[in-house]
Amino acid sequence: MSLNTQLIWLFVLAIPIACIAWTVTHEEVFREPREYCVRNSHEGRTLFKRKFFYLFTCEYCFSHYVTVFILILTDFQLLLMDWRGYLIAGFSLVWIANVYMSLYNLIRIDLKKERLLAKKEEESLNS
Repeated sequence: MSLNTQLIWLFVLAIPIACIAWTVTHEEVFREPREYCVRNSHEGRTLFKRKFFYLFTCEYCFSHYVTVFILILTDFQLLLMDWRGYLIAGFSLVWIANVYMSLYNLIRIDLKKERLLAKKEEESLNS
């Protein structure tokens, strides 16, 4: 696979990784399981239990596990075509996916801010 093709794969594969990690750790559809995981990550009796449940509440942590799944599913390797290629691909995918999630979060905050300002302005006009 050429370097250009590998880079395209890198930036494209990071999209579903970011989407899955963000959805599980932030969106309403997974609120109840996430609250259960948050509770267990704080109140778990053992260190293992606390850390296990924490990984479902942190998009960065969870993106590592999603990346491993995607690497197994796609057999994607970056730069080197052996175990080192999987390692490089894995950390690269996690990094790009987290850049995507950070940008998405910034956009969401900005949109929410704009909505709140518009609502406040609308209320002041109606008063």
